[in-house]
This record gives sequence, structure tokens and C-alpha cells, in this order.
Amino acid sequence: MQVISATAKSSKNRKARYSNDMDKHQRLVIVISILASFVAFLDGSVVNVALPAISHELGGGLLIQQWVSDAYLITLGTLILAAGSLSDIFGRRKILTVGLYGFLLTSLLCAISPSGEFLVISRALQGISGALLVPSSLALIISVFSGAAQAKAIGTWTAWTGIAFIIGPLVGGLMVDLLSWRLVFAINIIPIIVALWLMRSLHLKDELSTRKKVDTVGIILGAIGLGGIVYALIEQANYRWSSPLIYGTFAIGLVALATFIWHESRTKQPMLPLELFHTRNFSVGNVATFFIYGALALQGFVLVIFLQQTAGYPATLAGLTTIPLTIIMFFLSSRFGALSGKYGPRLFMGLGPIISGIGVILLLRVNVPANYWTELLPGIVVFGLGLSMTVAPLTSAILGSIKASQAGIGSAVNNAVARIAGLLSVAVIGVFIGTQMTLNGFHEGIVICAILLVAGGTVSAIGIQNNLSKSQK
Repeated sequence: MQVISATAKSSKNRKARYSNDMDKHQRLVIVISILASFVAFLDGSVVNVALPAISHELGGGLLIQQWVSDAYLITLGTLILAAGSLSDIFGRRKILTVGLYGFLLTSLLCAISPSGEFLVISRALQGISGALLVPSSLALIISVFSGAAQAKAIGTWTAWTGIAFIIGPLVGGLMVDLLSWRLVFAINIIPIIVALWLMRSLHLKDELSTRKKVDTVGIILGAIGLGGIVYALIEQANYRWSSPLIYGTFAIGLVALATFIWHESRTKQPMLPLELFHTRNFSVGNVATFFIYGALALQGFVLVIFLQQTAGYPATLAGLTTIPLTIIMFFLSSRFGALSGKYGPRLFMGLGPIISGIGVILLLRVNVPANYWTELLPGIVVFGLGLSMTVAPLTSAILGSIKASQAGIGSAVNNAVARIAGLLSVAVIGVFIGTQMTLNGFHEGIVICAILLVAGGTVSAIGIQNNLSKSQK
């Protein structure tokens, strides 16, 4: 794996970067990266429980509820490639700082929104700030860690940011029930202020891209391409694929992406250097990401919907069923990250998704009424074990295979692949299960999920290489 000397100024410091023991500066980077990513991930999950209360106070009905959620996801997904490129050109610290200030301001705007329309616009702006946070925070880790230490650091980042998905609905529910829906947005303020305060002590010498010129045409084409596809995949649930708005937007997105790739292959300073995909672990890892994250989104979708619509679980209890998954990932992700840094990612990326697939298959035992302890918990535990083996090695294999100066765009590509895979898997599941989540529909969704996981593991086992340096062997 490539040695990345972003902050080391002496031989002693460079050697320390391969150690499993983090120094003070590295711990600071980890904490800042976690805080920055945490608020972006949290806002993707915390808002949904507040939507009825928002509609009750601000009006607008179902339309406002949908757009409060979708505006954030669309702008974040649309601009994530551009944000990754900018972090490589101008530096992770600078882009991360801009993103944090932007997220702070837009969170305050959301919290004080006087109308539904104002809130939707604020959420769209918040998504733009979120796009600046996600790739930059992970690229920050790549800039100061290498080898086994890098894999372990990514595992720690994965463990903590993963908590945002599970505590979001719980914290949001408490805020709405006990206080106000406005605090769902205000809770971002504290971690952002802490992150900005810590940034003052961060002395980082970024490895910047050799590109000095912003690829404006590439940014526009990439934004239209991703925006069209993300919009169509989100809104197809409301308008259906037969609507010209949906298939037209999707087609525009595909054409724009094709034009984007053509442009990137011809311009002298591309936003997305296509030679990244000549790196085996980067290209294979992103194919594996597509299968694995498509399965992850599908599993969460069909399980929660089935438990509420068919098994009769209340919404809060349905959300609580996946707590063991988060606990397992919290305690094991950094450990598997460290092991993959020592022995290479191939074993863990090959075996982990297949174990997760076995866990999903165990959910075929679920019946109506669903017994949590005997029918749900065993499958969730096995699924969590496999996922813990997979995520940190996957991220480390992809980003550790490219130059530190390209970590921002590399992280952005991986995030974009994961998001589109999740949206696509949820969008097409209706073809198989129809409009109502019956027990048979749930089982069909679970089988598809298992197939995707096994495909991700197989691709990884065949294609991923263990490129260990002498210091790691």
C-alpha cells in the first residue's frame, strides 16, 4: 500500500504512522473526521421522525414532508463529486472548514424556519454543505495515516459514523416528543462547534492535486448527471417510472454522465482523473461497493417496512430491532480494519459479505407474527458480524490504492457509488414485491439482498489484491 507522508516531518514520525498506536495529532484528525461526518450522516436519518410534526406546524402536507427529506439527499448526492475534487485542489482542511461553517449556518436556518418552503430551501443548502463534509473528512484520514494504521483508523471512523444512522431516529423521536422538532436541526450545533474549535489545533500539510484549475465543465456535467439520476431514483416512488418527469430526468442524467466521462477523457485537468479506474483495487472495490451497499440499503428498507406494515411492530420498536447491528459494528469495525491493514483486505472483503448474506438468509425464518428473539435477532447478529468484516477493509482497499492527492475525489466516487446503489436497489424492489410488503414479498427482497451480498464478496475475492508494503508484512 502506498506510503502517504502528509504531516510527517521526520523519520521518527513517518515510522510512527505504521504503528497501531496513534499520536496526539492523529487522534485529533480522527475526532474531527468523525464529528464532521457524523452530522452529515445524522441529518440523513434524524429528520424523518420529525416530518409529521413539521407538517403540523408549518403546513404543506405530504409534499413538504417529502421535500424536507429529499432536498437534502438530492443536493448532497448531486455535488459530492465536485466537493471531492475541490478538496483535492484547495486542501481538505480548507474545504472541511467551509463545509462545517456552512452546515452550522444552514442547520440554524432549518431550526428557525418560518415556513415549509423556507425549510426546504434550507435543507437543500444543508445538503450542499454536507457534500463538502463527507469526502473531505475521510480524505483527511487518508492524508495522515498509512498501512495498518490507516485501515484501523478507517474502521474507527466507520464505527462511530455508523452510530449516526441508528441513534438519529431515536434522538429525533425524543426531541419531537419531549421538546420541539426544531431541535432536530439544532443538535448539529454542538458537534460542529467542537469540530471547528479542534480544527484550530490541526496543523496539516495537505498533499494537493497537481491540478490548479477547477474543471468547471466537469463539475456542471457531473452535477447534472448525478442530480438527474438521484432525483429520478428518489422521486420515482411518487411519480412512477411511467412519468415523463422521471424517465426524462433519468435519461438526461445518463446522457450527462456519458458526456462527463467523454469530457474527462479529453480535458488536460479533469475533475475525475479516469486513470483512477486503472488501479485494480479502486475499480474492483467500487464494483463491490455497488453490490454491498445496494444490499445494505435494501435490507434496511424491506425489514423496517415489513415489521411495521405486516408484522405489526410500532415505528420505534421497528427502529430498535437493528441496535445489535450498530453495537457489533461499533466494537468490531476498528478491529477488522486493523486486521485488514496487517493481512490485507482481500480475505475480509471476500468473506464478510458472504457471512452477511448468510445472516440475511436466516431472516427467511421470519413469520407473522415475527418473534424478535428467535427469528430476527440471530440473522441480524450474523449480518452485523459480516458487515463489520467488510466496511473498513472495503474503504481502506479503495482509498489506500490511490495517491493521497486524489483521496478527496476517490472518496467522493465511492460515496456516490454507494448512494446510487442504495437508491437503485430500493427503487427496483417494487417490481418484485408490488405495492404491499407481504410476507412473501419480504422473503423475495431478502433473497435478492443475499444475492447482492454474495456477488459483492465474490467480486472482492476474485479481484482485490493485497498490496502490502514491507512495513506491513
